[in-house]
Amino acid sequence: MSAPAACLFDLDGLLLDTEPLHGKAWAAAAKHFGSELSETQLKQLRGRRRQDCAEQVIRWLERSITPEDLLAVQQPFARRLLAGAPAMPGAEALLRTCWRLDIAMALVTSSAEEAVRRKCEPHPWLTLIETRVLGDDPDLRQGKPAADPFLLAADRLGVDVRACWALEDSLAGSRAALAAGCRLWLLDADNSGIDSAQLPQGTWQKILHLNEVEHALIGAT
Repeated sequence: MSAPAACLFDLDGLLLDTEPLHGKAWAAAAKHFGSELSETQLKQLRGRRRQDCAEQVIRWLERSITPEDLLAVQQPFARRLLAGAPAMPGAEALLRTCWRLDIAMALVTSSAEEAVRRKCEPHPWLTLIETRVLGDDPDLRQGKPAADPFLLAADRLGVDVRACWALEDSLAGSRAALAAGCRLWLLDADNSGIDSAQLPQGTWQKILHLNEVEHALIGAT
């Protein structure tokens, strides 16, 4: 296995353990409007932009509300729950290994700039990633599961996207990475149930811990 031209990292559920917290915020917002969301539905929201999630939840609620109405309820829950979200096991060590091996890095997240700043603030090691593609990036045409976020990240780094490793934990993010042509490392720490039938053709590997990618990087350089 050759060393990657760059590693492209998701944030929520990959570097920071935020996905269950996001799920709780969406569930609380749905309950406010008199509905409940199943675990299956909450998993379908993972990896997607806030606006896209809001539109999907409204379809499930079958209520005559706007995304702005829903987000006005959901965002306070999210801000309170996400304060001080912990790092995923092995995340800091992996980034420091990339930095030590001089492997380019980019953050490719569906979270908006303000949310990224708030979540990253307690984790100064995340500043090792200087190149970022965020959910509200003005240059981003479509969010995950479209390939655009990974294509934009590779373009900003000046590398061939097909030579990049993408690290993801969600179905939407995994589809985006493979559609862009990346080699995908799918972190499945919580047994998401994602399998090859749900993904486009491409090279990918399921992992249970980020140290598996760290070992692969060391072995490839």
